[in-house]
Amino acid sequence: MGNCCSDVGGGMAAVSGAASSAATGNQNDAVDMYLRSHGIHGLFSQIELSFSATSLRDRDVFSKSDPMVVVYIKERDGAINEVFRTEVVLNSLTPTWIAKYTITYHFEVVQNLLFKVFDVDTQYHNVEVKMLKLEEQQSLGEACCTLSEIVTKPNRSLTLDLILREESVSSTHSQHHGKLTVHAEECFSSKSTADIILRCIDLESKNLFSKSVCGDGFIFSYFLFVLLSGILVIFWCKFGLVLQDPFLVISKLAESGISIPVCKTEVLKNDHNPTWKPVFLNIQQVGSKDSPLVIECFNFNSNGKHDLIGKVEKSLADLEKLHLGREGENLYLPTLVGHNYENKILNSKLLVDKFSETVKHTFLDYLAGGFELNFMVAIDFTASNGNPRLPDSLHYIDPSGRLNAYQKAIYEVGEILQFYDADKRYPAWGFGARPIDGPVSHCFNLNGSSNYCEVQGIQGIMMAYTSALFNVSLAGPTLFGHVINRASVVACDSLSTGAKKYFALLIITDGVITDLQETKDALVKASDLPLSILIVGVGGADFKEMEILDADKGERLESTTGCIASRDIVQFVPFRDVQSGEISVVGALLAELPTQFLTYMRRRDIKPST
Repeated sequence: MGNCCSDVGGGMAAVSGAASSAATGNQNDAVDMYLRSHGIHGLFSQIELSFSATSLRDRDVFSKSDPMVVVYIKERDGAINEVFRTEVVLNSLTPTWIAKYTITYHFEVVQNLLFKVFDVDTQYHNVEVKMLKLEEQQSLGEACCTLSEIVTKPNRSLTLDLILREESVSSTHSQHHGKLTVHAEECFSSKSTADIILRCIDLESKNLFSKSVCGDGFIFSYFLFVLLSGILVIFWCKFGLVLQDPFLVISKLAESGISIPVCKTEVLKNDHNPTWKPVFLNIQQVGSKDSPLVIECFNFNSNGKHDLIGKVEKSLADLEKLHLGREGENLYLPTLVGHNYENKILNSKLLVDKFSETVKHTFLDYLAGGFELNFMVAIDFTASNGNPRLPDSLHYIDPSGRLNAYQKAIYEVGEILQFYDADKRYPAWGFGARPIDGPVSHCFNLNGSSNYCEVQGIQGIMMAYTSALFNVSLAGPTLFGHVINRASVVACDSLSTGAKKYFALLIITDGVITDLQETKDALVKASDLPLSILIVGVGGADFKEMEILDADKGERLESTTGCIASRDIVQFVPFRDVQSGEISVVGALLAELPTQFLTYMRRRDIKPST
């Protein structure tokens, strides 16, 4: 870094080096929906961006340019917001800047970045960087990209051609004015994980009659309490029929005081002294080892209204001390006394059987090691979608260019996943239609070919979809098993060749499936493959059976032979629930994909080879 200004005399605020500027696994799925309703979102990592340039324009007369980089975020609505400035490097056309920009990487969001390079005039070298008026500086060029484009490069470095804005607008052949290289480095704290085994002893029973004693569907009312004799109550208690199904939710405390869930355990049935499977807490995700955490113990209810048994507030450092001291911490329960809540100390205790810190490979480590996410799509062509030539059809192609629900889902999901697929050749199928002069097919190549199923790029999917609408007859019924099995064959073939690929199949449908058990069988088999299934429901149908396939609310899927899915690979989103709000289909659908990817890799002890 000999070209930075560390050798220049003091007093130059604008040219001083600056510090960085900030802008899994064993979790059971039984209470995922509960967590999402409280703010849980997808994986994220802290990324440091560093900058260097070559062959910059020389705008100074008696010396070389004094360049500075300004970083902007481009929002989906077109707004551009400045977020960071580097220091100024004096007299250099090949600068390497010291200051780094820290940004949170979100897999499920397209994060558009704009970089502008300015030549800072000599008269402003004593001005702090953040106080510089950019309109008074000379532009050396600008470039844009997405954060995904940077992190998916094997070396996490992307070199961009700098062009002048007026040229980029007015000319189709803009001249290049140097190159800007952006390098991404994942913060170490994003990889540091605390491996913890928690247990409780002497959990106190909640309201005796708020809990099912003969299955979740049989809830005793308070009225029954009045009728039951004391002897019968004692009998029930004595023989352990008062059920306790505990699970833990671990939350971090935001500055506002709000608890934000970051992790949860599995639900343990009928256990007053539970020991849960290990939980893995990303230290970056909770803040630091000294950040306060709230650990709440709930009694699971199938209606989603879980009873709080008790809680404690401890940091990771506190939990480590409990482990080393082999001590327990009493739970407390906020109890209403008069008009105020007081913390009632319980006999129940939380103990830490294991606490260790490890550095785990992250999603970005696998990308750097050459792993890819390959996109596949299957589209519902059943007759319930309506005549594609009529405006009320879900398949109607609007001459104005307005996208229908199928096109929106393809575009929004494809827009994200395209960065993680090197050749951008996507298998695309249709189901539930009758091709010309043929029987109803529940898995046909969308491109009309009988030999291959791939199309080139997202636009290729769009074109094949539109063409298929005029070359098949919509029929039925709605069957998923065939396309899931077809995708499984693709994933299995890739696995057998040792390819570093993980597949995501997007199924877009308007109706209720009629092969539920066959679909479960296909999903159970697919759970052992590098494959995830993303389902978008369009239209106004009842999608309750789709929610069964998504194991977020209940038990893992079971096949007709009694085999249990090794992991949850399905994510379902009704399009109507997200299209009118701020949540996009992508955010709701893709948030879990990196976790499913990591679960597959870690369970098979597959490591990224960097």
